[in-house]
Amino acid sequence: MVVKGVSSGWGACFRTVLLDSEPGTLACWKDTVAVGLHSCSIITLNAITGGQVAILSGHSHNVTSLAFSPDGALLVSGSWDCTVKLWDMQTGGVVKTFRSRQQIISVSISADCTTIASGGGNSIFLWDVQTGENHHMIMQEYRMDYVCFYPLDPKHLISISNGKIWQWDISGQKIAPESDGSCIAFSLDGAQFVVCSGSGVEVQRSDSKEIVATFSIPNDRISCCCFSPDNQAIAVAAGITVYIWDITSTDPHLLETFIGHSMDILSLAFSSPSSLITISRDNSVKFWQIETLSTDLVPADPKSPPLASAPVKSITLQAKSGIAISSHSDGMVRIWDILAGLCRSSFQTPAKDSHWMDTHLTNNGLISVWFKDKKIYIWDTEKGGLLRTMLSPRGRAEDLRISGDGSTVFCMYLQSIWAWSLWTGEIVGKAWVDLDLQQDATLTIDGLRTWVWPPTKRPIQGWDFGTPGSSPVKLSETSQNRPCMDFVGGARKWRSFLPGVQDSVSRRVVFQLPERLARCSDAQWDGQYLVAGYSSGEVLILECNHVLH
Repeated sequence: MVVKGVSSGWGACFRTVLLDSEPGTLACWKDTVAVGLHSCSIITLNAITGGQVAILSGHSHNVTSLAFSPDGALLVSGSWDCTVKLWDMQTGGVVKTFRSRQQIISVSISADCTTIASGGGNSIFLWDVQTGENHHMIMQEYRMDYVCFYPLDPKHLISISNGKIWQWDISGQKIAPESDGSCIAFSLDGAQFVVCSGSGVEVQRSDSKEIVATFSIPNDRISCCCFSPDNQAIAVAAGITVYIWDITSTDPHLLETFIGHSMDILSLAFSSPSSLITISRDNSVKFWQIETLSTDLVPADPKSPPLASAPVKSITLQAKSGIAISSHSDGMVRIWDILAGLCRSSFQTPAKDSHWMDTHLTNNGLISVWFKDKKIYIWDTEKGGLLRTMLSPRGRAEDLRISGDGSTVFCMYLQSIWAWSLWTGEIVGKAWVDLDLQQDATLTIDGLRTWVWPPTKRPIQGWDFGTPGSSPVKLSETSQNRPCMDFVGGARKWRSFLPGVQDSVSRRVVFQLPERLARCSDAQWDGQYLVAGYSSGEVLILECNHVLH
């Protein structure tokens, strides 16, 4: 999940799902999202949580097109393996396979679920769902880019080829002159459709062809478009940018602009009037939150950059409470719901320009600590009051953390780690580190166990501070009872090599991250989620269970 602080007119990406293969196509029906991959599989995701629901396996080449039946019970897929497959979404099994002579580029299923259309090469094949037979073929002059049924007429077909839109009946007769257009989409009720050509957008009524809205985007060609389920908005993608237009009035205006992908967007779909899903060549699926539509909003300037939060100083994950907490360089603290991906609340502290900062939700409330002017400050964030200060024994700190149980403050000074009671301010432990730590070594916390992450491939070092009245116990790297995830390739702190995520015990790289996420200022891992904060103010939360099996 990447979450940006946004100003009015800019939408928030509340979840990012990273894929192990480039996606080729996207389809959505209510809370179910289907993504076709170049690795031949189809994955289904929950549109609300982003969690993986199932993997559909059966194709032997890139999955290039997906379409749900109107009731969501069936899914049609097309592939470069020259087959079309019909899937039962209840069981995840293949109902029928249709074999073509062309690589499949696009598929659609009729509103009455009796016919499937597939486009490939310069041909449209029409398949009988019951018998599996190809009962008609429509030839076109140019290579097929897209095919779909009219939502309200199972005998009416639309195809796009060579920048032109063609209309056919299922017997292959052309029923209207061709028109310009690179992509087309219908409203859920079929009453309207949108046609995009170059950077221009035109919305028409399906029955009368009356033009009800026109607008254009700046300086780019539109690659895909879709209606919101309530017909109040249209989303169009061009390059790495999505534009959301409010069409509730006779004067359409730009409602929001989404920027977050690092490579071209391939497809997009609304899962609800306030949620949009996109896939990109950067191997990710992004879930975006859209502000409530309003006709009196001030249009956003698409050329102005989004307003980002102040840099993240630390990120704390408390998955049992369902939250992540980001502490920022301007002293702001934000609490994020890790399932919804939205900011629950924010608090201002006096920690602006501090060297280190951390925040934790304890039984006594939300507590922030920071290091500044050779002192450690402990602050009741919710009540806005200073609890106490502790004088640093060794000058400048190199990292600062609150323990996982909220009882202890850990501070790293070059070759030592000191521990104070959060509530009394007394020193409760001290450990000496074996190596000459550099400034970009960091602490992670597992309860009352601390782990030091060197900036190189040197072993991770850990200490257990959990026995009161005794010295911390040195732990070996293998003392961790679960895989430990972190960034690889020098992606933490100030380095900027190609970023990725690895199992830090086995050193196995589990997936690569987009290059724009290279410079992570802080990262924490709890066995299921990897959370990271960035100098851009962004917060990344990855659910990693599926990559560890």
